[in-house]
Amino acid sequence: MKYAVIRTGGKQYRVSEGDLVKVEKLPGAVGEQITFAAVLFVGGNGEAKIGAPLVENAKVTGEIVSQARAKKILVFKKKRRKSYSRQHGHRQYQTTLKITGIEA
Repeated sequence: MKYAVIRTGGKQYRVSEGDLVKVEKLPGAVGEQITFAAVLFVGGNGEAKIGAPLVENAKVTGEIVSQARAKKILVFKKKRRKSYSRQHGHRQYQTTLKITGIEA
């Protein structure tokens, strides 16, 4: 089975065809195609192509399934015996992709 390692949103993801991947928010509407040119590694079926830093002429295509927000995380600060406490919440925007193709 063919797979690739792509870079987007400052993170790296190992993907293969048919995978659903949640990444940092990308511009685009639901149903649009996205192409990733920042492919760091392509492997599978006993062969591997390692980029230095990127694999030449490699691309990964995907389709936007949804634009949503992640679960809320709570940031809580407290200093004991000082009557100090602060609570702050944050929900990160994220895009769900379905990987449709890997070309090396």
